[in-house]
Order: sequence, then C-alpha cells, then structure tokens
Amino acid sequence: MIRRLSGGAFVLLALLAAAAALIGVELGKGAARSVSPAISDPCRARSPFPGGGVDAAIQRIVLDGLDGAACKLGTTREQLVLSLEPGTGVRIEHADRGKVEVAIRAGLLRAVDEAESRGDLPSFLAAAARQVVKVAPLDTLIRGGIALGGLFG
Repeated sequence: MIRRLSGGAFVLLALLAAAAALIGVELGKGAARSVSPAISDPCRARSPFPGGGVDAAIQRIVLDGLDGAACKLGTTREQLVLSLEPGTGVRIEHADRGKVEVAIRAGLLRAVDEAESRGDLPSFLAAAARQVVKVAPLDTLIRGGIALGGLFG
C-alpha cells in the first residue's frame, strides 16, 4: 500500500534531493580534488592593491616589504612568513634569522619609499614608518603591521 507524504515530509524530501543534487554538481566540477592556491612570484609586480587611506597603505607596505624580502631570499612570501614562527618547522635554506631580519627590514624600507613616492603615505608618516621599521622588533612589524593599519583606517 502506498502512503501519501504529508506536507512537512514532502518538503524535507525535496530539501534532501536538492542537497544531493548540489553535492553532485560540486563533485562533478572537481570539488573533491585537492587544489593548492596559486603562489605568486614575489619578484614580480602584483596587481594594484584595492583600497585607500592609511590602512590600505600600511597593508600594502607590509605585503610589498615581505615580497621584496622573499625575492631577495629566493623564497615565497608565504614560506617567509611561516619561517618566522618556530613551531611551523618551515625554514629558509641558506638564511639564518639574522639574514631574514635584514632582508625584511630592507624590503619594508623600500616599500615605505615606494608608498611615499606613490603618494599613499604622507612624508611625515613615511619618516615615522622608516624609524619604526629600523627599530621595532621584527615580530611586531610583521604581525602588528596589518592590525596597526586598523587604528588609522
């Protein structure tokens, strides 16, 4: 004997069928394959960074500075950042902590100069930023740089 579905049961069955169809479509498009994100070459110019103001300028300086350091060290920006955290086990070949720090500070100073020449950072803030890059602890520069931008945004 065939029973008719109640309204609630019919809706539940329809939702389950729709969910199964969506999962099937996503699997068909390759959702089950492991896809690594594209890692950009730190030595090549990136597309313009969206946003404006001091917050965006600080973020751009930190990212550009890390790109410059990674390029100089022959690694990626992502590997460079991971190498700064001892617990990750990521190391940059042929570069000790001192060499990495010198490269990062040089990259950040260059990025500040470029931000000033683009007009993203007023001269008085660029001068202050250069001083911070020269004397602040490295971890503060990297981890705190993006958050610091939120104070000005």
